[in-house]
Amino acid sequence: MSEADGLFPILRQTADPGAVAAIERLVRDGSDRALCRVNALAFAKENGLDEERVIAAFLHAARVGIFELSWNVLCPGCGGVLGANSSLKTVKQDAYNCALCAEGYEPTLDEMVEVTFTVSPRVRRIAAHDPETLSFHDYNTQLFFGSGVEPPDESIWDKITIEAIELPPGEKALVSVQMPAQFLIVFEPVSHAAHFIDVKGEPTTERRNLSIVYNDVAAPTGTTEMRPGPLRLSFDNRTGKRALPGIWIADHDLHHMMQQRRPFLTAKRLLTNQTFRDIYRTNTLDVDQRLKITSLTFLFTDLKGSTELYERVGDLVAFDLVRGHFQRLNEIVAAEAGAVVKTIGDAVMATFPTPDRAMAAALRMREAMRELNAERGSEDMLLKIGIHEGPCLAVTLNERQDYFGQTVNIAARVQGLADSRAIFTTTPVVEHPETAAILAATGHKPVSRQRSLRGIAADMAVFEIP
Repeated sequence: MSEADGLFPILRQTADPGAVAAIERLVRDGSDRALCRVNALAFAKENGLDEERVIAAFLHAARVGIFELSWNVLCPGCGGVLGANSSLKTVKQDAYNCALCAEGYEPTLDEMVEVTFTVSPRVRRIAAHDPETLSFHDYNTQLFFGSGVEPPDESIWDKITIEAIELPPGEKALVSVQMPAQFLIVFEPVSHAAHFIDVKGEPTTERRNLSIVYNDVAAPTGTTEMRPGPLRLSFDNRTGKRALPGIWIADHDLHHMMQQRRPFLTAKRLLTNQTFRDIYRTNTLDVDQRLKITSLTFLFTDLKGSTELYERVGDLVAFDLVRGHFQRLNEIVAAEAGAVVKTIGDAVMATFPTPDRAMAAALRMREAMRELNAERGSEDMLLKIGIHEGPCLAVTLNERQDYFGQTVNIAARVQGLADSRAIFTTTPVVEHPETAAILAATGHKPVSRQRSLRGIAADMAVFEIP
């Protein structure tokens, strides 16, 4: 009996049966490449499964030890991994530099940090567990490029690659090539180093020489101009790891390969996933970490007249009512791909990856409270809801993964404007195309109002969803 045989029965107790069955088939029958940095969204699509259930299943699979999580900082330009991390805690706040694109980027959790799942070596050993054995091609496809880059055909690599070698630590090598009149990139994926060769002009038979040294200091990407003709490249690996230098033709095929993208699981989406928050709770960010999110949607709720409710029906009955209201809200938030960040008294703060999911949740919450009141034949449960979308910081506050910024403040202030049963929201939310489609489909027409919000200098357009 292998270790995996003992872990999958545990996984079946907590995750969706269809997702678990698909993951079990993957571990048993999938190729080494398929088990390295699994793209959960692509996996869901390939197997015709619900994305949220697949994400939850992979999270539970990581919890029991079938998979290992990786938080990879990506280059927005080429889709390469600029830094692989076993925890979000080791993602840096300062800029990451991509040698292949010769650009620097400040990381955001929206599209620059992906979360992938690699099978644990205790469950099944794959080639990527021993990266020093991977070829130039396999290292690039499995470890350098992120899971959002579509796996390219083998024929593409043959067309764009002029030469590739393996260089052990401390070794040197000479490579002779014939340079075409094209832009070339000498790329080394292990140390993430690149040198550009701009080949143009009249061809020559004179052999040119170029020396490239790899060391533990990240050097800026340089460019050398040369004429088409013979070139002798001298490589010197002064690092403690093997190097895999290769020469690429930077033509349409290379750029087309890098631009073939597919959706992937972002850090932002995972942080707004209820299963992730339930499993990992406080073990997400360091106290001093501040990571940017360019767009996140916040939903605040509050029960109107909860103090009077306690006086009217008594503590025990009121407690059961409030607890039941929290349970319904939690279920709705999770079903709409959101997560409850915290509860404050009788209020809830939740996040959603997009405004339309927050609006769908708000409409369902309002209906759920109507049903609760109908069951009791009273109007005790009156819910006020506010929604706002914008940039924020992911932080740790009071030993909990939380959010900070003006977007959070505005969302809370907007909820404060709401009357009983009212949903109040802002322009970025109602103007989101998917939100507009939901409101149109449900027959809701937002009513615009100009309101002043405490702590906000100018009046804001606030919309009530009748």
